[in-house]
Amino acid sequence: MTETFQAAVIGGGPGGYICAIRCAQLGLKTALVENRELGGTCLNRGCIPTKALLHTAELYDEVANHGKELGLVTNSITVDYAALANRKDMIITRLRKGIEGLIKGRKITLIQGTAALTGPTTFSVTPSTGGNSASEYASASIVLATGSEPVSIPVPGSDLPGVINSDAFLALKEIPDSVVIIGGGVVGIEFAALLSSLGKKVTIVEMLPKILNGMDDSVCDTMNKILKKRGVAIHTPAKLCDIKTSGSFLTCTYEEGGGKQEASGAIVIMAAGRRPVTKNLGLETAGVTAVKGFVTVDEYLRTNVPNIYAIGDITGKVQLAHVAGAQGMAAASNIAGKNIKMHYDIIPACVYTNPEIASVGMTESAVKAAGLPCKTGSFPAIANGRSIIMNSTEGFVKILTHSETGEILGAHIMAPRATDLIGEIAAAMRAEATIEELADTIHAHPTINEMIMEAAHDVEGLCCHKM
Repeated sequence: MTETFQAAVIGGGPGGYICAIRCAQLGLKTALVENRELGGTCLNRGCIPTKALLHTAELYDEVANHGKELGLVTNSITVDYAALANRKDMIITRLRKGIEGLIKGRKITLIQGTAALTGPTTFSVTPSTGGNSASEYASASIVLATGSEPVSIPVPGSDLPGVINSDAFLALKEIPDSVVIIGGGVVGIEFAALLSSLGKKVTIVEMLPKILNGMDDSVCDTMNKILKKRGVAIHTPAKLCDIKTSGSFLTCTYEEGGGKQEASGAIVIMAAGRRPVTKNLGLETAGVTAVKGFVTVDEYLRTNVPNIYAIGDITGKVQLAHVAGAQGMAAASNIAGKNIKMHYDIIPACVYTNPEIASVGMTESAVKAAGLPCKTGSFPAIANGRSIIMNSTEGFVKILTHSETGEILGAHIMAPRATDLIGEIAAAMRAEATIEELADTIHAHPTINEMIMEAAHDVEGLCCHKM
């Protein structure tokens, strides 16, 4: 007999498991299907492991290169990367077990295996343990949350040993002394920050004119300078041509400035984007519309098939874990009969470099392109007491406002714990607070987030601590 649910979520990543939990909270009999580990890419092969490695790399860099001025004297300090990798794995396991407990506690039926739609309200699951016998299930509503996977640039040599993607890099138990990173987006830049902090030789080859494309120009330019000062070679715009073996190294040939150049490393990391995991999902069988693998959804996360929803990376909206989670909660609410729209104008974006980068809302170039009347306020980290104490003065806070209404249009932070600070501005934007209200909010001293208050004052030229 086919088991039937009120809601079934296919994919147990940060969007899927949250969607399943919310469905259960709303009283729906819920199933969650996952063919790998709960937590998806974010927990197991992305956000969490990368940040665990970066945390240690930042501490190492601080002591190894700045210990003396901080009063920390040591004869030598080394990185036991195998131990660091083990700690990373322990963190992943701990968080994964937490998710498993949440799923069990909500009495959600967890189905281990690979799912495929067999109709608008039915799907089959092939067990992860092997075998060809698929089980059949039915659900009044189905949520697709299968996520994304790394892509490889189809050039000669991309399949050579030592050419790896982000998943494989994060699984390493030791890292070589030299690396070429193909891609200067968030993943590539975080890997560059990690490896350069550990004293490795790093080369970035990015096809676009700037690293961190899409972020505010002030952020891109400042991080470019910081990485170069730390010894990272950055080539933009540069098009990868091929990869060849040169002894124990891999040599990447790329076009830059009208000519061909070469960069060599012990490994090459492909960090040039991700693609949706929708192949063999049964979209055509169920009649679900997709474009280049991305599932088409409306503002309520509904596909063209009324009872089938899609969330996360496969929607092609914003490939961020926290967006997937928000989509998951909205989809669950809509399955339960509510009408929750997704809005994508106030979404924090973070880069866990040193210093950290975070932004929300519009960039300055986007504001200009939209023809909006704008005022800008900024404050440098070098004038902030806590930043000086933390020995992290290469950064700033920049806020963009509508010059007639005082509406906060966007903000860009490059400072210690910027990824934590951006939530304050996101909340202010969500509450439709004006720049005057943000400026008048008393901030504790000495803190990094005083920089937000100072930048808000600077919009009107009233910042007391800025020359």
